[in-house]
Amino acid sequence: MNPIFRPTLLAGAVLAASFALPAAAQDLGAVPAGTYKSDPTHAYVNFSYNHLGLSTPTLSFDEFDITMELDPADVSAASITMTLDTASVVAGSEIWKDHLTSADWFDVEANPEATFTSTSIEGAGDGAYTVSGDLMLAGETQPVTMMVTINAAMNHPMSGDPVIGFDASGEVMRSAFGLGKAAPAVSDEVQIDVSAEMVLQK
Repeated sequence: MNPIFRPTLLAGAVLAASFALPAAAQDLGAVPAGTYKSDPTHAYVNFSYNHLGLSTPTLSFDEFDITMELDPADVSAASITMTLDTASVVAGSEIWKDHLTSADWFDVEANPEATFTSTSIEGAGDGAYTVSGDLMLAGETQPVTMMVTINAAMNHPMSGDPVIGFDASGEVMRSAFGLGKAAPAVSDEVQIDVSAEMVLQK
């Protein structure tokens, strides 16, 4: 009943992790080149799946970092990485959390982290980007692609720091990472949603 990021085109995520890119040069405004990191108080990684046709649970991760190296003059050359603590899954109950972090699923003792590293970035029009990369989850590495929309790129109205806000979404097949238990009764497909504010590092 489980996560995350798919080894085919994501309509998402592990994360993906992952995965912010400015939509176009004119949208960047005064945002400069440099290293951007996710604001931990304004960043979210959620995933959902269908449970026996009865419900659509939505779970999340509490601890992760997203880093982007960006030159607005050449967005296609940007790089994005995400590191996610698999033990930080928020499952709605301790029983379900214990199950997800066990050897049956994430096996957090053997695989404490999931990572995403971008390999290519392509414009998709209308402020959207396709971000492809390699996701390592539960000891398996697969290529994934996330669709990213830039919400804003500006100086933060409170801190004054350059900031880029984005949403990313997609669909993954958990079985590609050896997490296919109970499929297809519990959907193999998992929807990933990521939203984050990326802040320029000083």
